[in-house]
Amino acid sequence: MLLPISGVIGMNSSMDDMTLIQQSQRHHLVVRELGEEIDLEIGPGEDDPSFGNAALIGAPMRESSAEEHGESKQMVMVSQIRNDSQDMSKNQQVKRKKKVVKRWREEWADTYKWAYVDVKEGTPRIFCSVCREYGRKHRRNPYGNEGSRNMQMSALEEHNNSLLHKEALRLQMASKDKIVVDKPIYVKVAMSKTAGSILEATLKRDPHEVEFIQAVQEAVQALERVIAKNSRYVNIMERLLEPERMIIFRVSWVDDRGVTHVNRGFRVQYNQSMGPCRGGIRFHPSMNLSVAKFLGFEQTLKNALSPYKLGGAAGGSDFDPKGKSDNEIMRFCQSFMSEMYRYLGPDKDLPSEEMGVGTREMGYLFGQYRRLAGHFQGSFTGPRIFWSGSSLRPEATGYGLVFFAQLMLADMNKELKGLRCVVSGSGKISMHVLEKLIAYGALPISVSDSRGYLVDEDGFDYMKISFLRDIKAQQRSLRDYSKTYARSKYYDEAKPWNERCDVAFACASQNEINQSDAINLVNSGCRILVEGSNMPCTPEAVQILRKASILVAPAMAAGAGGVVAGELELNHECSLMHWSPEDFESKLQEAMKQTYQRAIKAATDFGYQKESPEALVHGAVISAFLTIAQAMTDQGSV
Repeated sequence: MLLPISGVIGMNSSMDDMTLIQQSQRHHLVVRELGEEIDLEIGPGEDDPSFGNAALIGAPMRESSAEEHGESKQMVMVSQIRNDSQDMSKNQQVKRKKKVVKRWREEWADTYKWAYVDVKEGTPRIFCSVCREYGRKHRRNPYGNEGSRNMQMSALEEHNNSLLHKEALRLQMASKDKIVVDKPIYVKVAMSKTAGSILEATLKRDPHEVEFIQAVQEAVQALERVIAKNSRYVNIMERLLEPERMIIFRVSWVDDRGVTHVNRGFRVQYNQSMGPCRGGIRFHPSMNLSVAKFLGFEQTLKNALSPYKLGGAAGGSDFDPKGKSDNEIMRFCQSFMSEMYRYLGPDKDLPSEEMGVGTREMGYLFGQYRRLAGHFQGSFTGPRIFWSGSSLRPEATGYGLVFFAQLMLADMNKELKGLRCVVSGSGKISMHVLEKLIAYGALPISVSDSRGYLVDEDGFDYMKISFLRDIKAQQRSLRDYSKTYARSKYYDEAKPWNERCDVAFACASQNEINQSDAINLVNSGCRILVEGSNMPCTPEAVQILRKASILVAPAMAAGAGGVVAGELELNHECSLMHWSPEDFESKLQEAMKQTYQRAIKAATDFGYQKESPEALVHGAVISAFLTIAQAMTDQGSV
């Protein structure tokens, strides 16, 4: 049986390509479901309405046998018939489906390891193992006619020729070590040719850096209208995507038993065109060069969007501080700083706290830096308050997130008071978000850690927050909270995004919200998502949130509170004075307001409606990029 198709595509698939697909996919066809009825969509698809009109990447035609030529001719006739009747069916909005029952031949099963069967909305469907999607992009029956191998190979060829899959395969082919990534690279099909070329160059240069490529894709997508308006920004963007300096070094340290350990240290001084670098240090087992580049890129844009003129940097180590004694952490920090200190300074690069690095770690790092540099500059952001100017430095990022959410709500003629809020994470940022939400009269109900999440239907108060801090300081599980407060509950191996809420604060880590989490957020009634961590949403989750018209406060703008506080600390006029909480909050609120207004103005200047779910996200990137681009242009090709 032949299904209607839009054209005939030449076949140039080699066995090497098929083998690569087979080796690189984790999912395989569910062969045991032989003879099961599968719903195949042959009407307009759900995932990309424009796909039917988009031309696939061309492929050279292969000389076909007489038998195959007959089949191709028959398919062309079917295509022509469909085109003739297209006008008659234009007004039919109901999606047509056909039931297909096929039996698998075992010798053909290996050919289709790029596909797998799963249940969607109660119906078994055929999904692609590369992009995890179904529908219009795979509109032809990949199983084909049981008696026609040519038809099946054409389906595989059409699959391989789409832009999305070519980019994914290019990534896999470039990885000589056959690295299997947990999450595939998601490349947006509906991207302009110029923007796509920028992303393609990044994929070619750094094919295995998943986090960095994801960050670049989001930025390039946001800048499509900017690039289309002025082509000179293409070259600037290409320069911006290559960090100015990447430092990788060995960190050896001795534990309390006298055993020597070796970790890897990173520092990416991403861009200094706006000023000296500022950026965090992260200690976490997942830390690698890709993460350091992604964090440095995001920090560069965040600093450019803030009221201060700063460059961006990021770094850290794959060292895990959990379970380590104070002396072990001190020895590691001293070894780390012994290599890093020569690249730091007030006019070069100043580090700040990040995941796994708190007041204790910053104190050890600063002490070793002072000893090696031979002077006390008070130049690290984030140590104890008696080393620096501001008295609310640790609270700045969390408070700034809440101030930003309040600004968004004010434009909607609403306020935080009485709103039910879900918060992820249980570190510094999350705890300070809880504090400020309570001060605004909101009802925060959740926190989370790497093992699950805690929900308290009565909401947290200041006493409960103090108890949570004690639990974390003693490195106990959040589950212990439920032993004291009976109406709370801890859920293992789960995230808080299915809890009913009005506003969500994602403050844990990158990619903490995946596709299913985004669906849960939509179903839970969430209207605003505030990003406290860098890039907390996967690309699939972003698309779902936008389709549901959920407003997103990007970390690039909403997380600028830490940048503001750091600069207030380092301000020469303010370095010897202590800010009162009221004065500090006033300056922080004003800075967040300026950041919000800059993002909105940039979005409206390039045609995004203020109420659009894309406005803040794209506006923040556009405003930051234009600021950096002007500085890079003025300074020449350096």
